Amino acid sequence: MILSTTQQIEGHTIREYKGIVTGETIIGANVFRDFMAGIRDIVGGRSASYEKVLAEAKDTSMQEMMQRAQALGANAIVGIDIDYETIGANGSMLMVATSGTAVVI
Repeated sequence: MILSTTQQIEGHTIREYKGIVTGETIIGANVFRDFMAGIRDIVGGRSASYEKVLAEAKDTSMQEMMQRAQALGANAIVGIDIDYETIGANGSMLMVATSGTAVVI
């Protein structure tokens, strides 16, 4: 499946629009990660544990969106948008939502 944030895919003509597809993932951040991220905030540096969780959530959301597109008979998704939000008490959960238009090229 071809994925693109643009509305067109260079070298391909969109033959059919199948509709909007989405993927959503909500992941909880545990206390240990929160503690380690707090230390990183104080001393500086990147939080590898949060980066890993963020990447996993994005990948899961993208996979869910691709599965929905395939179920519609699409072989590409254009106009992909990825949104990141914290939700829950004290922002304890991370939500990644992806959306795009399923198409046949």
